[in-house]
Parts: sequence; C-alpha cells; structure tokens
Amino acid sequence: MPATVPHLELKARLLLLFTALLIGCAVMYLLYARGVFEATQTLVLTADDSEGVVVGMDVTFSGFPIGRVNRVELAEDGNVRIIVDVPRKDAHWLRASSVFTLVRGVVGATNIRAFSGVLTDPPLADGAVRPVLRGDSTAEIPRVIAAAKDVLENLTAMTAQEAPLRSMLANVQAVTDKLKGPQGALGALFGNEADARKLVTTLERTNALLARMDTLASKADAQVFGQEGLVRDARDTVRQLDGLLADTRASLKKVDAVLAEAQAVGANVRTATTDLGALRGDVEANLRKIESLVNEINRKWPFARDTQIKLP
Repeated sequence: MPATVPHLELKARLLLLFTALLIGCAVMYLLYARGVFEATQTLVLTADDSEGVVVGMDVTFSGFPIGRVNRVELAEDGNVRIIVDVPRKDAHWLRASSVFTLVRGVVGATNIRAFSGVLTDPPLADGAVRPVLRGDSTAEIPRVIAAAKDVLENLTAMTAQEAPLRSMLANVQAVTDKLKGPQGALGALFGNEADARKLVTTLERTNALLARMDTLASKADAQVFGQEGLVRDARDTVRQLDGLLADTRASLKKVDAVLAEAQAVGANVRTATTDLGALRGDVEANLRKIESLVNEINRKWPFARDTQIKLP
C-alpha cells in the first residue's frame, strides 16, 4: 500500500487558497496597471462616425498616451459619443483650446490625437464635450482615383491620332528642320528662301551704306574739328572779336570820362545862370526904385521943363 501523506486535505486546501490569492494579486495588479484605481476625469468626444474606434484604445498627445477610451455610445441626435478617461496627472496637457482629431490611415489602426497649441489657456473641465475632427486618408482614395482617371483620359485625347497636339508637334518639327537649313532662322521666319535671300541682300547693302556713312562722318570730323577745320577758324575769329570788343570798351571808357567832364561844365553853367537871375532881379528892383524917385521929383517940381533924368 502507498504511504499516506499526513494532513493531505489541509495541504490541498492551502494550495488552492494560495493559488486563488496569487490569481487575485495578478488581477489586482493588472487592474492597477490599467489605471482602474487611478483618479481620472471624463472627456466626451463627439463624431459622426466611430469606425475604427474601440474600447481601450489610447488618446495620444505628442505621441504619448494621456487617456483611454472607456466606452462608445450612440447619442439621440445620431452622433457618436466617445467617452475617454483621462488620468488627472496627465489632464494638464488638455486645455480649453485643445483640438482632437480622429485619424484613419491607409495602413495601421485608427488614432485619436490631442493638440494643445497654447498651454497657458485654462485647463479642460471635467466632463467637457468636444467635437473630434476626422482625418480619414482612405476617404481621399476614390477622389484621387477619379482625378487620375480624368488625367489619363486627357492624355489619351491629347495623344490621339487626330489630336491638335500631334499637329503642333509636326509643325514644331517642320520649324526645327527649317532652322537647320541654309538660311537658318530667316528661312523659318519667312517660310521661303527667296525672301530670306532678299533680306540678307538688304542687310548687306545697309552695312555698305553704313560703312560709307562712317567714312563721310570721319571726313566731316576732320574738316570741322581738324587742324585746318572750321572750328579752329571760328576760334580765331572769336579771338579777333574779343580784341575788338576790348578796344571798344577802352573807347567807351574814354567817352564816359568826356561825358563826366561835360556834366561838370553843365553844372557850372547852371550855377552861373542861377546867379545871373538873382543879379537881374536886383537890377530890376533898383530900376523900379529910381523910377518911383523920378516920379516923386516930377510931382514935387511940376514947373520944371526938362523932366528927363540922365543916369550916370
């Protein structure tokens, strides 16, 4: 018979109790690690579609998780309410001006991201309801495909056999061939070689005429500005005129002196004329006195025969 283990039933019960206690500690640790016992505040995000949003997904800020989706529910107005639990130790990253986005990538899971541009704004209140902006990159795929289809159709129409682009390219090729021809750009410009030759001939004649004009200009320059040119004769004439003008100025100075003397003589004559007038006045006054004296004598001597008085 096998040996009996003493107190086997008690030991079995203790083992079961230890196992249950170990499982309970593991569960408590998992709950603690999941933040069940951590103080949190509630954030409600509203969206028109919750595709890709699952319970337990993280809400990130600058790539770090600061909250977790607790539940997703449908509101009475048909919008989706995403209930997010945010630990209070991380709640200071959320402000009243924060913006929340729901991004669905072509590859990878859906992400809920928070952006706080101004960290000095008031903190986000507990239980705040904020809209979430959608950034679904897969929604742009049909529009991109439609645009690509339109581009391909346009390219097909442009490269068709009767398309204007082919005619334009043919014309460009014809112009390029003419540019490579003997007349070059002139042949391409006029369309035929005859007109191009006429233009070249005209240009050559113009160059010859310009050369002759240059020669005539050189001769005229020599005749006008040379040693025996007109400019030198004009300078000599100007010098002679300057000499004549100097002589004229000297003569005018002499005339000015003569006129000054004549003015002095005239002044003296005017002075003498003034004195003669005064003298004449005195003489006339004396004559009037003598006349009155003669009249008085004639009055006092009425019998006198000879009344004439002879003045010395």
